[in-house]
Amino acid sequence: MSTNATFGPSALVTPANMLTLGRLVVSPLIFAGIVSWGSSWSLAAAWVIVAGSDGADGWLARRHGTTRSGAFLDPLADKILILAALSALVVRGELFWLPVVLIAIREIAMSMYRSWAGRRGISIPARRSAKVKTFIQDLAVLIAVIPGLLSQNKLPLELAVWVAVVLTWWTGLQYLVDGKAALHKALQH
Repeated sequence: MSTNATFGPSALVTPANMLTLGRLVVSPLIFAGIVSWGSSWSLAAAWVIVAGSDGADGWLARRHGTTRSGAFLDPLADKILILAALSALVVRGELFWLPVVLIAIREIAMSMYRSWAGRRGISIPARRSAKVKTFIQDLAVLIAVIPGLLSQNKLPLELAVWVAVVLTWWTGLQYLVDGKAALHKALQH
């Protein structure tokens, strides 16, 4: 396959989708690693690579053609990866359960909402604020898995997680507004 190959919207096996599926497959390993080791340099490096692969699969999708399967799988992989990592931190006692539950409720509700809208032919694209939200969620996990960073003070982790909660719910409201506008527009045509 040449580097200029493009895929149609119904393609399943694409470089971007393979990278996204890799994030899904690694999610249980990240959960197990955090539960087993807590913080470690190898886990921090793995987190940077796995979380960073989200940008790489987006770049590949833009270069080779976006697909409906990728539009579904990419946000799903992000949600599963972050919820696995945050849940593992709760299991270890590094995080209180409430912010993780708040993030999980929004993430699950938005997945259901976007799926519902998609079945009606309505696409709700991600805003830049959703990318910032994902970055802050990823940063919170990174803060937790860097060795020694939280040995004296958990405030950086707690602050990052609560900022992530606020951004998570804010972007959820933006998706609802965008979805309502797209549905209204679709009904007028």
